[in-house]
Amino acid sequence: MAQKVRVMRLWTWILVVAVSVLTGCNGFFVAPNNSGGGGSTTGNSAYVANFANNTVAGFTVGTGTLTAVPNSPLSVGYAPTAVVATPTNSFLYVAGPGAIYVYTINANGSLSASTGGAAVAIVNVVALDISPDGNWLFGLDGATTVIDQFQINKSSGNLTSVTPTPYSVTNAVVAPKDIRVSPSGALVFAALGTGGDVVFTFNTTTGALASSQNLAPPSATTSDNGLAIDSTSTYLYIARSGTNGGVGVFSIGAAGKLTSVTGSPFAAGNGPASVVLDSTGTHVYVANSTDGTISGYTIGTGAALTAVTGSPFASGKLVNSLGIDKSGKYLLAASRGGSPDLSMYGFDAVTAGKLNLVTSTATGTGTTGAIAVALTH
Repeated sequence: MAQKVRVMRLWTWILVVAVSVLTGCNGFFVAPNNSGGGGSTTGNSAYVANFANNTVAGFTVGTGTLTAVPNSPLSVGYAPTAVVATPTNSFLYVAGPGAIYVYTINANGSLSASTGGAAVAIVNVVALDISPDGNWLFGLDGATTVIDQFQINKSSGNLTSVTPTPYSVTNAVVAPKDIRVSPSGALVFAALGTGGDVVFTFNTTTGALASSQNLAPPSATTSDNGLAIDSTSTYLYIARSGTNGGVGVFSIGAAGKLTSVTGSPFAAGNGPASVVLDSTGTHVYVANSTDGTISGYTIGTGAALTAVTGSPFASGKLVNSLGIDKSGKYLLAASRGGSPDLSMYGFDAVTAGKLNLVTSTATGTGTTGAIAVALTH
């Protein structure tokens, strides 16, 4: 079968137009999920990209509470598609159509435009992540088959572009979804929807990114949508939809070589879109976008997964982005279909891994399209 690689330019705008035609101005598009100087803060905050009303909402995470930070939601003048906070919580990077913007995270959790609202990079990316040392920003390009890379100025938040790293896949349609840097900083993984996944080795000192491996999807209708890596960079978890969907689990070997663990993929709900591990590394959670639920699992020997009692757990409509707060006590879920926009769950004290809804909130007025959540560290 001839090679079939198709990534459409101006991906976000085309989807917006398509969805507007189908559902009107209140419709949503399926987006990827979703972790120095400046305004460094030790606060516990959550930031949500609201695609439908061109805002970014910020909340202080308290003991069972979500409190809007001053001036939230912040009008940004474009449709945000991805968000990530620097490891020092100094800056928040936000991707929009054709550009990346940076905002200072102030001591009270509020945001201010570090560059007067001007873009710090002209590039069309659908997902963002930052290396653990805070020196490098990676973007999964939505227009071409490359990984966009930037060196971060930790004082100003400005970005210096590095030559993009190309990748290729065989006999597949590329639909970029998610990008993650391993906690070790030595590997970068990208989920390409029905294009499977690509693995890169990374030199944190020189910034050199090199293609290492391609992971083909199990079938032409399988879409790899979300990624998570355990704290020791030993296992990769993939949120998969379609044929052979669920949670794909792989051991990570030398140079990022991936080997499927026994029993993988593990059953989930419909439309797995995002995956995250809890702070203890003993449980993993997957957002089932189509069902509006979250599946929870206990991680056993060899990273085999067993559903926790009560799973799946009810969430918002079209839930598609998960994150764990700085304290490790709460799981947050953004739902682009609302009802509610942002949910916060606590972990049950008796039943290990069980989620209990603690609170929820709107991320703006009316239809917001909460498509991605970023947590401070």
